[in-house]
Amino acid sequence: MRKSTIWVLVTIMALTFVCLLFIQITYLNNVIQMRKEQFSLAVKRSLYDVSEALERDESIRYLQEGVNESQKRLISYEFNSKEENKYIKSDSSKITLLPSKDIFSSYKNKDNYQNNVTKTYIGIQEMLKKQYLYQKGLLNDVVLKILNTASFQPILERVDTRQLESYLRAELLNNDINIVFKFAISDGHGKLLYKSQGYAPTSKNVVYSQIIFPNDAPDRTHYIKIYFPTQTKYIMQSVEFMITSFIFTLVMLLTFIFTIVIALRQKKLSDMKTDFINNMTHEFKTPISTISLAAQMLNDQSVGKNPKMIEHVAKVIIDESSRLRFQVDKVLQMSLLEKHKVMMRLTMLDANTVIDKAISTFRLKIEKLGGEINAHLCDEETLVEVDEMHFTNVIFNLFDNALKYAYEGRPLKLHIETRTRNGKLEIEIEDNGIGIKKEDLKKIFEKFYRVSTGNIHNVKGFGLGLAYVQKIIEDLKGTIHAESEVNIGTKFIIVLPLIKTD
Repeated sequence: MRKSTIWVLVTIMALTFVCLLFIQITYLNNVIQMRKEQFSLAVKRSLYDVSEALERDESIRYLQEGVNESQKRLISYEFNSKEENKYIKSDSSKITLLPSKDIFSSYKNKDNYQNNVTKTYIGIQEMLKKQYLYQKGLLNDVVLKILNTASFQPILERVDTRQLESYLRAELLNNDINIVFKFAISDGHGKLLYKSQGYAPTSKNVVYSQIIFPNDAPDRTHYIKIYFPTQTKYIMQSVEFMITSFIFTLVMLLTFIFTIVIALRQKKLSDMKTDFINNMTHEFKTPISTISLAAQMLNDQSVGKNPKMIEHVAKVIIDESSRLRFQVDKVLQMSLLEKHKVMMRLTMLDANTVIDKAISTFRLKIEKLGGEINAHLCDEETLVEVDEMHFTNVIFNLFDNALKYAYEGRPLKLHIETRTRNGKLEIEIEDNGIGIKKEDLKKIFEKFYRVSTGNIHNVKGFGLGLAYVQKIIEDLKGTIHAESEVNIGTKFIIVLPLIKTD
């Protein structure tokens, strides 16, 4: 798959996920906002009902007091009207108790009968009118007392806080709100006159308020204040399914990102392997062609008669065979790295001795190219447990890299230094080559990765050397890192544990 195709798919999927997340977040915010509004309306409705209940209780109380105060007047009124009631009753009895023999005669005297009925009806109306006027006057007295007396009393005498809490709980339950609440009573200036245990709202809490007695004068109004410590949790519980959906979408997004990263890495690895095969073909082709040509020359009779020519051809075959064997070793190193298994025979060696041998072998090659190699090996004992062959290869690989990436037109200077610190051996290999860019410095230990040298193609290799070096050092329980500046040079620092001897 082309890289451009991968990026098109990435873009489409990314836009899809972004739109999906946007829709989900918008819907979630709308649902939460709606639940908050519903909760607020339910609380306000409950507070209004509580206010009405308190007003009703106060009215009943004052009505009861008014009835008690006017009880004597009521008795007196009933006594005064007793005689009149008797008169009405006597007239009524006279009408109903007429002897049957006089009925016919009374019907003859229709005018007299109608006058008696009218008189009795008017008497009953007068009595009901007086009772109505009395009750109306009683109610007016109670209302005036409430208006002129109640609002001047302390609010805590007008409201029973226990009854208030009971009303609040009942009304909230009626509106399907069954969570902990805290309430208080305040005056019109916000001063708290009473508060329930634990009443301490913060800036995160929504405090709802309601006038207790709406008919009081504006300068004597009092408020119920209430808040719910777990309101946010209560609201979020109703949208838990949306949060779960949102989390699953995020998991899908992360999985998609991880998949794309893996795909890009595989694409990069595939490109590196393709480059490796091309390089390997080129590296193998040259020595094979040279050996083939040398073999053809040996078949020439004229060459066979010239000992010097035979010696030269033999040397070419040996050199190219060594070069071919070295390339094969590189491929074998790749196989070991792929399996993450490197067979090592660990022995206790003096690191300085191994490094000194490597320097002696490499010195001739560097000096032949006009460079120089300097070593400063510490005098202390540097015993480490390593595989001699692999450890030597590590040092050779770092020397070979310094030679490959030497700065053109500037003699190579290679500096090797060892020192001991805190039970560790530090090996420092520094060159004055072309250096490595910061973006490349993080990737130099990856398999098949080769630092770009622009349009210069004289640097040969498979991109396995430093990956092999890191693998070996880590298997030896050590660490390696690089420091570099472009056009200044590169420094590799290896740290290995020392073996303590008595």
